[in-house]
Amino acid sequence: MIKIENVTKYYKTNNKVFTALDNVSFEVSKGEIFGIVGRSGAGKSTLLRCVNLLETPDSGNIIIDNQNLLDLSAKELRQVRTKIGVIFQHFNLLNNLTCYENIILPLKLQDVNKSTIKNKAHEIINITGLEPYLSKYPSQLSGGQKQRVAIARALINQPKVLLSDEATSALDPESTDIILDLLKKINQELGVTILLITHEMDVIKKICNRAAVIDKGALIEQNNVINLYTKPVQAYTKELFKLSDCDKLTSLISKQLSFTKDETHKNPLVELNFIHDYSYMEPFISVVSRELNLNINILQGNINMIQNRVVGELKIVVKTDEDDKIKAFLEKAQNSKVNAEVLGYVS
Repeated sequence: MIKIENVTKYYKTNNKVFTALDNVSFEVSKGEIFGIVGRSGAGKSTLLRCVNLLETPDSGNIIIDNQNLLDLSAKELRQVRTKIGVIFQHFNLLNNLTCYENIILPLKLQDVNKSTIKNKAHEIINITGLEPYLSKYPSQLSGGQKQRVAIARALINQPKVLLSDEATSALDPESTDIILDLLKKINQELGVTILLITHEMDVIKKICNRAAVIDKGALIEQNNVINLYTKPVQAYTKELFKLSDCDKLTSLISKQLSFTKDETHKNPLVELNFIHDYSYMEPFISVVSRELNLNINILQGNINMIQNRVVGELKIVVKTDEDDKIKAFLEKAQNSKVNAEVLGYVS
């Protein structure tokens, strides 16, 4: 549905050239929710503006629904843009129009007849749950309600693609969850392909099928969200998804750690990684500790829900110096679909 090929964008400031996007390429499949994630200034918003040619790339191709937007005339581009909805961080509503008038504004600007406007608005208002607020003005709405109005306006032309530029960044956590649930509903019920720009890792984890990581204008890694979270290739990605809590041992343990077993360092420090469906979760550590008569000390842990799956990482000390028990522990981990790796030994 969306194909970005070798897109580069430069800006000239004070006789210097700044590379905002550096040879960026990725594809978004039809019906997918695809995230672009990175820190502020990474080039996320510039990339999104290039997707519908609010910014013109200096090189590369922007292909949406098999049409290269850079090959279109101004008239053809205006027509294509009616099928590309956009929602922004700060809503961009007109304060002198009611909620309903804001929603239908794109159709009025196209001189669509009143009957068609009414029919299209009815469907979108039902999906977004805005019926109680139609006669209110933006100043009378909460941030989450304003964003729902902005989403309804973006959907009024029945777009094939929805571009979301930090749509939840200005919202409180409860409103963020409501908006993310709404985006998932739109994707599932209307089949709209969503390209979502954010710096919030929780947004990516909650609703995206796949995501790409952007840093200093370059797309450095892309994968499905679970693999980005559990098996990042780039150090920047690892840091971005905040695995550092489990990657960095406390200074006390680091000082005590030996990479080889000796008379002083006998107890293995083990890292456990697991991905399970919520319904399939088993108390692995408690079961194995009873079966093998082991004492296990949990040092650090990080548990997340991603796409209704439990994704976790633990660092534990298995308090035994018996090689047979250590081997049995690692085998039981493998049989339980838990990846286990001995990182070293502690006293």
